[in-house]
Amino acid sequence: MSSYTAKDITVLEGLEPVRKRPGMYIGGVGAAGLHHLVWEVLDNSVDEAMNGFASQITVTLHADGASITVVDDGRGIPVDKHPQTGKSALEVIFTVLHAGGKFEQGNYKTAGGLHGVGASVVNALSRSLVAKVRRDGAEWEMSFRQGRPVAPLSKVGPARGSGTTVTFHPDATIFPKVEFDAETIRERLEVVSYIHKGVKVTFENEVARTKVVYHHQEGLADYLAKIIRERSAKPVHEAAFVLNRESGPRLDLVLQWTESTDEHIRSYVNGIPTGSGGTHENGLRAGLGKAVRNYIDTHGLSPKGVTLTAEDIREGLTGVLSLFIEEPQFQGQTKDRLNNPEVLSAVDSAVRPALEHWLNHNRTVAESIVARIILSARAREASRAAQAEVTRKTATTGRLTLPGKLSDCANSNREDTELFIVEGDSAGGSAKQGRDRARQAILPLRGKVMNTEGMTLAKVLENKELSDLVTALGCGMGKTFDASRLRYGRIIILADADSDGHHIATLLLTFIYRHLPHLIADGRIYLAQPPLYRIDVGKETWWALDDAHRDRLLKQHGQGRSKPEITRFKGLGEMMPKVLWETTLNPKTRRLLRVEISDQIVTDRVINELMGKDASARFRFIMDRAEEARELDV
Repeated sequence: MSSYTAKDITVLEGLEPVRKRPGMYIGGVGAAGLHHLVWEVLDNSVDEAMNGFASQITVTLHADGASITVVDDGRGIPVDKHPQTGKSALEVIFTVLHAGGKFEQGNYKTAGGLHGVGASVVNALSRSLVAKVRRDGAEWEMSFRQGRPVAPLSKVGPARGSGTTVTFHPDATIFPKVEFDAETIRERLEVVSYIHKGVKVTFENEVARTKVVYHHQEGLADYLAKIIRERSAKPVHEAAFVLNRESGPRLDLVLQWTESTDEHIRSYVNGIPTGSGGTHENGLRAGLGKAVRNYIDTHGLSPKGVTLTAEDIREGLTGVLSLFIEEPQFQGQTKDRLNNPEVLSAVDSAVRPALEHWLNHNRTVAESIVARIILSARAREASRAAQAEVTRKTATTGRLTLPGKLSDCANSNREDTELFIVEGDSAGGSAKQGRDRARQAILPLRGKVMNTEGMTLAKVLENKELSDLVTALGCGMGKTFDASRLRYGRIIILADADSDGHHIATLLLTFIYRHLPHLIADGRIYLAQPPLYRIDVGKETWWALDDAHRDRLLKQHGQGRSKPEITRFKGLGEMMPKVLWETTLNPKTRRLLRVEISDQIVTDRVINELMGKDASARFRFIMDRAEEARELDV
């Protein structure tokens, strides 16, 4: 047996963890990770600019194609001694993780770099780094090699103005290929000039011997015009919607509907692009949808014979959203997604009244937008009708790839069909026999599906039960999701009426909420309400959903008559097909609950707490409700 003692424990000090596991800090050592070093240094200069301390930023790609210099005219990194370490503040910033000027309020109102690891990570992963600072009438310089100081901070001589210059050369022992892409850097700098209007941004490419200067006084308005030109998207209306809100939190937004068939939103938080979106984009979509629907309802513009969806409203929409907040909670150091839950309602409440006001005061523009939306809805419905016969019910196509345990329905009109997701083969058998075969499909699942909270899409699809469900739905998921390919008008979760059934329903709802949220937004998801009890009093029969419902029915119908006979169903599999039809499947007599999200923030929090990996939240939930629990005789 091998020994395992204290001497086997490795302690990484200083910047060693960064060099040992660079992927934890920059996402990887490929091209994206290499360029992330540039973004980290650039973000520090941008933070100076967004807080009014800098007006010019210059980035130079040197002739070797493997080294970068970033210069700004901000306040300059402090060079006096740090009271805790006795070292210069500049040395601390470049050699100590989680050291920076953005932890304390007052230094920066908003910032992109908040974790205090950017400068030190770049230093740790560089073969060499030189930092120069101009402030207080002097220039200071300090050099580093693989994160360690080569010499103490030195005063070079007198200097005018203020600012910081950082030159670094990434370490070839860390990165397989140290070669910067000039176009990638140029595009990022151009975006910076749009997001922070008025800031002069210069890119000097010594490899190609070119120099370009970006300076946009109109900011996002210029950016939107550029995006629309590049996408060759013809605008539906001439004047764009512009929102500049300075009070808590600061928000800049431009929107314009085009004749394009897709939605294109670019979002930023404190100047950092959030390619994976987040709560700020969710807030934008929520506010936008409410504003447009309110305008349509107020002016009686709802079309007959077609229902407008959220996707119809946003089809062809092109926009840029830039948010500035004090404490952004990014998803990891790469910062490509915003997680602040409070931001959703803040953006929603800012966008909805402003957009609604703009629509009401620009009636001609608004009517053009509404006409575009209605056209999108009618085109979608026409496309679905055409696909119904071609892709859904043709014997030689999609049927061959459907799960073998799926009992499909015969009707080719999607809006008149239903898919019941049934717990267990036994219940599935009863449902198959009791259903309306023309319009009701049955997909039985084996027991409890996996808990998908926090799991990646790839991991989810490894589960056969969930993979079969996605195949049966036909609409795909993630980036491949296409609402027009959905094979059923309603998706109904049919689980036992007991605690196990509720658990299964919760697992399925978690999966749908996280990976197929559009189905909930479109009102496609329902919960069946099978009875837990059958109550016979004389020749009359009632069905009770739960204990409380049973007690109410007994009190209402059981007094002064023959003794009630009460039957408790152990599961759907115990029900005769005819009984299951009468109580749960028959549209004329059944009860259905449609799943709706009334508060996105609360829903996100509850699902994360009760279904996430952190068990402490569930423990608190159970303890807080301990008095509500009953002892059960097993």
